[in-house]
This record gives sequence, C-alpha cells and structure tokens, in this order.
Amino acid sequence: MRAGVVIAAHPGVEDLAVQAEELGLHSFWVNDTPMVHGDPFVALSLCAKATRRIRLGIGVTSPALRSAPAAASGFASLNALAPGRIICGVGTGNTARRTLGMQPATAAALENFTAALQDLCAGRPTEYREGDRVRDIRFLHAGAHVNTTDPIEFVVAALHGPKAAAVAGRRDAGLISFGLLDPTAWRALHDARRQAAHGTLRDPDSYVVTALHLLRGDEDSDSDAARDTTGHLVLALLDFAADTPAFAGQLGPDQREAVRQLLARRGTTATAPDRYTKLYPDYLGRIAPQDRDLVLPSLMNSVALVGTRHDLRTRIAALEQAGVDELLIQPVIDPPTEMAQLAELLA
Repeated sequence: MRAGVVIAAHPGVEDLAVQAEELGLHSFWVNDTPMVHGDPFVALSLCAKATRRIRLGIGVTSPALRSAPAAASGFASLNALAPGRIICGVGTGNTARRTLGMQPATAAALENFTAALQDLCAGRPTEYREGDRVRDIRFLHAGAHVNTTDPIEFVVAALHGPKAAAVAGRRDAGLISFGLLDPTAWRALHDARRQAAHGTLRDPDSYVVTALHLLRGDEDSDSDAARDTTGHLVLALLDFAADTPAFAGQLGPDQREAVRQLLARRGTTATAPDRYTKLYPDYLGRIAPQDRDLVLPSLMNSVALVGTRHDLRTRIAALEQAGVDELLIQPVIDPPTEMAQLAELLA
C-alpha cells in the first residue's frame, strides 16, 4: 500500500512537503476548512515550488465553499506549478460547513460541482448556473496562467453512505474517506461506486485518512501517548456527534456519555444555535490533556491505527485487500517522526 500525509495549511507547510517527498511518500494533502485552517491553495502553491515528485492534494473542497469557476482556476493554477501532480478532492463539506453553522451540500450539488470542475480543468466548456441564469463558461486564457493539458486526479469524499460513492462512480473518480478503517465498509463503498460506473473498466484510487501510533515496548494501547497521537480524530468524531444528535444516537452508551461530557466542557448543547463556535475551535489540532479521558479505546480503534508493528501491518493488509490504495495519516504531535514511521511501516 502507498503512503501519504494530510496537514493543516500553515506557514512552513512546504518544509513538511519536502520531508514527505524525501521519505518516499506518494502524496501530500492539505485540508480545506476556511474558518479553522489556512488556505489550501496558498499552501500547495508553496509545496509545488519546493517539491518535484510528490503528488499534491486538497482534501476536500466543496460546492458549498467555492464556486466551480473559482475552484477550477485554483486547481488549474496549481497544475501549472506542478504539472500532472495535482489531486482534487471534493465532498459535501461536512466539516467545513458545520464550522460555519451551516449544513453540507447535497449529493446532487456535489455531482454538478465535480462535473463542472472536471470539464473546466480539462479545457472543456461547462454549464454554469446562478439562480435562473445559465451560461456556458470556459477558461478564456490558458498558457502560463493555467494548465488544462496535464490530467488532474479527482476523488470524492465518502463515508458509509452509498450516495457519494455513486457520484464517484458516475464521474469516474476515486474515493477518499476520513477514519473509515472497516474493510467491510470499504467493500460496500467500492460496490456502490462500481455499480454507478456503468461498466467502466477503470478503477480509480481509494484513500483513507487516519492517525498512526506504533506502540513501544510494553506500552498500553490506551496510553497518554496513544491518546495524544490519535485524539484529534476521536474528538473530531465526537464533535460531529455533538453537532448531530441523530448520529450520536447510534453510538454506544460510553460513547454517548463522552459526547455529553464534551458538550458540558465546551459550555454548549446539541441544539444551541451557536454550538459550532464552541465545538470546532482548534479542530484537528493537538488535544488538551484534560480531554484525554474522552479518547475512548473503542473510538481510537474505530478511526485510528494503534498497535504493534505486526498489528498495524495486519490491519493495513486487510484494508488493502478491501481495495484501499493509499494510507494517509494526519499527524499533529510530531509530523516528521510520524511520517517516517509510516514510510518505514509500509516499506
């Protein structure tokens, strides 16, 4: 299986991209969460100029965040800086919208957005709509401004539901999922994508975003170090549950109690109109020591990879057999060390 890394956009991100390339990682991604992280197009522009081989991805943008013309201009501009190395991740904006107190885009909007981006980034015209006004649009200049010749890879963000996977199938795009480590769930996503692909023989790549903690010696799997390394993903899941009572209701008793405690510590409720301002500060950042108890082992095991070298390789092999092509880690404690561990583990 290939290896990659996801980083929050920030000054100096290009240094991490260089290290990732030197370690032999396949791809380097940044998030598109405007009110929480820096701008991904700015970050990847720096990375494009500092690297030569590694693929550069935005994971993921959304029709609820950017118009198709603006997003296409960004991706085609990146493609001019790093020809053929750009990955466009698209999704409904589940997190990026919730940090604004808004709902994600619909699957239909996601599909229209993806189709428009694919057309524009390949130099083709596409239909653009604002209200009742519809126009055909295309890049009116290319050359040094944008690159519509070298292909851009497209992947669609999907979790358990088949709708986004079906969009990926119809648009001949790959898949990316956040914290989905269940091989059975991955097989279901691939089945939904293939069924919607109308017999297309091409099988685009699939990516899973997770965290990685290699246990040392007799270290317990729920040690403080393990919780610190994986806690940002667990708290992201708890944030979503706290913001989405229907999802929280599907959790086990201990997990629902963790959601209740999280809401109490943040001083909000699941129905407060401004709850997003309390839940999402420092989203996907280093967790506070006082929140370690919320990082339940059951949740760690669900969204992250924690174990001995043998344990990790066994779980990774099962994901590979389920059709996952690349393991992306999102490190927050010590990115250079965690990237090196990933490279060694998958060597």
